[in-house]
Amino acid sequence: MGETTKATKSAAADSKFDGFTDDERAAMKEHAQELKKAARRGSGAKADTERDVLEKIAEMAEADRVIAERIHAIVKAGAPSLTAKLWYGQPAYAKDGKIVCFFQPAQKFKTRYATLGFNDPANLDDGAMWPTAFALTELTADHEARISALVKQAAS
Repeated sequence: MGETTKATKSAAADSKFDGFTDDERAAMKEHAQELKKAARRGSGAKADTERDVLEKIAEMAEADRVIAERIHAIVKAGAPSLTAKLWYGQPAYAKDGKIVCFFQPAQKFKTRYATLGFNDPANLDDGAMWPTAFALTELTADHEARISALVKQAAS
């Protein structure tokens, strides 16, 4: 191996990998813990997973907590068939074990807005293009009605 190749490999080894942020790594660790906890509980622990979600919401900063509580109530009323559970440390709602929608608090990744997101199992298809995430800074009655309609459609 030539000196140039050795020097290049040494420099590459000394540089820090710039992949995941500390917040992203923390979310992945939370998800691993959630999976272990779910495996220990076994099936039929729907009440426990909802309690986990409510505890996580209670821990949020006030601005996120207010929105998360409303989202939770809207999902439970509009799509009672969805199961509340934690997903990467954030409230999420699943159908047949697959995450349909989730609430990502602004504080989670230090963003300026919270996010209501929908995953692939959500039945929101509208032609060849449709939104799968919405930024939330506050909830008005109009926003709540729109979210309710989206959640009902997503769970259908």
